[in-house]
Amino acid sequence: MLVLGIETSCDETAAAVVGPTGILSDVVYTQEVHAAYGGVVPELAARAHQERLAPTVRAALEQAGIERPDAVVATAGPGLVGALLVGWSFGRALAAGWGVPFRSVHHLEGHLLSPLLEPDPPEPPFLALVVSGGHTALYRCDGLGRYVTLGQTLDDAAGEVYDKVARVLGLGWPGGPYVDRAAAAGDPSAVAFPRPLPGELDFSFSGLKTAVLQHVQRPGRASDADVCASFQAAVVECLVTRVRQAARGTGIDQIAVAGGVAANSALRSALSSTDLRVHLPPRSRCTDNGAMIASAGRLHLLAEDPPPPLGVRSGWPL
Repeated sequence: MLVLGIETSCDETAAAVVGPTGILSDVVYTQEVHAAYGGVVPELAARAHQERLAPTVRAALEQAGIERPDAVVATAGPGLVGALLVGWSFGRALAAGWGVPFRSVHHLEGHLLSPLLEPDPPEPPFLALVVSGGHTALYRCDGLGRYVTLGQTLDDAAGEVYDKVARVLGLGWPGGPYVDRAAAAGDPSAVAFPRPLPGELDFSFSGLKTAVLQHVQRPGRASDADVCASFQAAVVECLVTRVRQAARGTGIDQIAVAGGVAANSALRSALSSTDLRVHLPPRSRCTDNGAMIASAGRLHLLAEDPPPPLGVRSGWPL
């Protein structure tokens, strides 16, 4: 079964074709219009999706060497409602015109299952750390559609805090790559930023964000590189500590990592240095992409699972 997947939950317009042999095409257009505002503007995101979606889907089909797929799937949530509506409506219309099945896909499930696209994929049960600009959560995956939330952010997501720290330092947007590059030249022990109290599997980064802001406003503060390195060390320690706790508590030593922050060099290095079996996707598939949506939808279609209700939603528990 060849499946076309469409992803428009935020600021990436993406389409991909996935089949029995894996990814046949994966086209992603990252919207640059938001950089001037230091964050995603929902209305501009929806308009950009409208402009770029048709050529993006066309490119995905051409790269895959097909005229039409056997099914179409699209992200239905969580995400920006206006942006979701563009991709979901377009995908549903394509499926109706081609006379092929259509299915809604959960954005976070797409991330969670994305390591299954890679060589030597994890086998259930495994733990999944989904860490991005809008979400930070730790799941236990017992099989397709069988997920248990072990911990999640109580306030800001890790990627969101990266964006805010980058904005405070005037580094640029999106903040993750800028902070990661600056941190490479800094001392991670230069500033003793706080870590959330250990014990629980939930995450909290708002206190860390405030501590960075307060430090930057002080006279004689550390350099931008040292601030970035110290901030990043705190985030990575929190994430890795929770993963280790979850592994000990569940007895599961497989951990799949997904989401934009999974591209972070310090996090990848720290997780790879543990005694856990870590599955890291290539950096090109850490951010939102159509391949993860096509793959998740394809797995459900092959399993003949009941489809979720039609429509898009900004919030959608996994």
